[in-house]
Amino acid sequence: ELSRRLKHRGPDWSGLHQHGDCYLAHQRLAIVDPASGDQPLFNEDKSIVVTVNGEIYNHEELRQQLPHHKFRTGSDCDVIAHLYEEHGENFVDMLDGIFSFVLLDTRDNSFLVARDAIGVTSLYIG
Repeated sequence: ELSRRLKHRGPDWSGLHQHGDCYLAHQRLAIVDPASGDQPLFNEDKSIVVTVNGEIYNHEELRQQLPHHKFRTGSDCDVIAHLYEEHGENFVDMLDGIFSFVLLDTRDNSFLVARDAIGVTSLYIG
């Protein structure tokens, strides 16, 4: 598994999700919600899958804007799948923070790849 080559970037957790021939892998360094913020992250029915590196500063405010959603973790990044479900790709402009992520919408096997405007966190495609 190629994600093991990045273990030094996040030694706390290795996550892998497969949907058909689509794979998302994640190496985690646990900072916010170390007990339950393992990735990939999902919406309620697991149709939206996200791997993310970063910190969403306004996650508490964003959670309050999603009262009908049930969050699986306390991770600041857990809002991403739910925001996408509600707002589509335009939700990225709602995020205040440093981040890069890959999101898989299993309903149509489409991907959304995004990063903060400054590009603080690394984003590798391979």
